[in-house]
Amino acid sequence: MPDTSENFDIDRFVDLLAAAYAQWRAPIITFLANRGATPFEVLVSTILSLRTKDEVTSEAAARLFARARTPEQMLDLGEHRVAELIYPVGFYPTKAKRLVEISRIIRDEHGGKVPDTMEGLLALPGVGRKTANLVLVEGYGQDAICVDTHVHRISNRIGYVQTRTPEQTEMALRDKLPRRHWIRYNELLVAFGQVICRPISPFCSRCPVAWMCPRIGVAKSR
Repeated sequence: MPDTSENFDIDRFVDLLAAAYAQWRAPIITFLANRGATPFEVLVSTILSLRTKDEVTSEAAARLFARARTPEQMLDLGEHRVAELIYPVGFYPTKAKRLVEISRIIRDEHGGKVPDTMEGLLALPGVGRKTANLVLVEGYGQDAICVDTHVHRISNRIGYVQTRTPEQTEMALRDKLPRRHWIRYNELLVAFGQVICRPISPFCSRCPVAWMCPRIGVAKSR
């Protein structure tokens, strides 16, 4: 029987996901960060990844970084060439424009260095809290909580938080999630959500934490 008590054992939950993580594919941004991506490359890759599958993001990032790995190089390419290189990521014309704008701001206002604070990152055009938190975690190794659709869905599905939006989930987790789990929480839950804890009909039959999950909002599972 699932553990439906109010005292959800988040330490056990994270430990079990961490033990199973080796079987799953790392999220694309984590994968790039683990290969030594700079904060600028993490920022660019995160922008490319919005509403885009990891496979498409990975290929687009590889094409772009083969020609531009710094703000200066991005500006030298220009918006049209950036758009050609990142196609077919979602909303590629808008993202190309944003990447050039961001590169200019980073060069002119930050000495070529990506801001390492939430406030500084949010001031960049098109950068929201999810992107900013991911840059802080993967680019700078800071304690931050990046909440995307997977983290929002799963945190509510297990009953650890009761929220309606990703931003509400971030704030609830900042209050409740032990700080020792902040950095890896997104990485684990994104991989878990992509492979097992799917939005519709999750694979509960092969879930490593099924016994402790109340399956809130799950109408059908496999």
